[in-house]
Amino acid sequence: MACSVQFFLVFSLIFLFSFSVSQEPLLPRAAIIPVSKDPLTLQYVTHVFLGERFAPVKLVVDVNGPYLWVDCASIPLSKSQNPIKSCSLECSMAKSSACTVSFGSKSCTLQSENPITRMITSGNLAEDRISMEFEDGVNSGFMASIDNFFFSCAPKLLLKGLANGAKGVLGLGNTRISLPTQSARTFGFFQRRFSLCLSSSDGLISLAESSDVSLLGGEISRSMVYTPLISKPGGAGEEYKINVRSIKISGKRLSMNQENIGGTKISTIAPYTTMESKIYDTFVDAYIKAATSLNMTRVAPVAPFGVCFGSKGVENSRIGPNVPIIDLILQSEMVKWRIYGRNSMVQVSDEVMCLGFLDGGLNQRDPFVIGGYQLEDYVLEFHLGTSMLGISSSLLMGQRKCSDFKLPREIS
Repeated sequence: MACSVQFFLVFSLIFLFSFSVSQEPLLPRAAIIPVSKDPLTLQYVTHVFLGERFAPVKLVVDVNGPYLWVDCASIPLSKSQNPIKSCSLECSMAKSSACTVSFGSKSCTLQSENPITRMITSGNLAEDRISMEFEDGVNSGFMASIDNFFFSCAPKLLLKGLANGAKGVLGLGNTRISLPTQSARTFGFFQRRFSLCLSSSDGLISLAESSDVSLLGGEISRSMVYTPLISKPGGAGEEYKINVRSIKISGKRLSMNQENIGGTKISTIAPYTTMESKIYDTFVDAYIKAATSLNMTRVAPVAPFGVCFGSKGVENSRIGPNVPIIDLILQSEMVKWRIYGRNSMVQVSDEVMCLGFLDGGLNQRDPFVIGGYQLEDYVLEFHLGTSMLGISSSLLMGQRKCSDFKLPREIS
């Protein structure tokens, strides 16, 4: 693997030189970022290349994170890399607020949060080169870079709880210094759009000019349904939330207040969908009734799950076990997110499967959070400029999955 990484870096250096001196350079049309699932933490991780030596940096993917933050002391950044000054235009852009000089410091500081532990610390805003794998619509596998990429340098103590080897977090939120926005600004023709395709093994993030030039293919985009991304009251909101008007299980609508589930958050940090206790209780009661009608047998729960069933005798197909179908109804009955057995049931042993929806307690920060397990093998396309989210049907319906979209090289 060390040899493959060395080859990859040498190849990258050759291309980046040609990219900068050619009279007619190849224009990247899609950035392809590989994503894998850490089996111990269930976090989704990726690699980017940061600094003048193109050091591969392992990061946890947080779709709602406001920007990339990293433990700068642990990676070889460029010698010319310097913190951004407070009260500069760059600082104002990153913070979207009036600049301040605190404790005599003249460096631009940001409050970086570990999305796992919720720990928050101050870090300096910095800039350096970031490199990613691109395709130009004909060729794939070459590298292009953003020379003045903004990120935050956070202290090592903020890494606690992240997947082994991770040096920080890759934030994809709707901010002025997130990766999708900085890529759009650098390459011009990007439309502040990115696609997310997660898997239990290998998936990807695609930042593309349009869906048709991404590795996912135009046919998937054409089958999507679209729903508005909603913002926090009174603000632009960096997190991605959608309006779930109601929930159906086996075609029957749950009796609950729409306001309780309206601002539903999309998360790559929560391993499973979590609900505030009142929502969860209503959901579970309805699910158990629907499962009973299918002659499913309840068994003792297996932590962290609250409801489990025997899997013996339950038929399986390409979309998972034959269990009650869950529909998240969006802006109308025609626009829904359908969840089949593959994304609702977790096989915990040869004979036991558990409902992959968890009770988040009475004081959960967001009442309804759709977690990573429910996102797997769907394509989510985030349109930041138009504040819309595209949701594909389960790729398994077409006998495909996110791990089918192989990249030319894999870095670990």
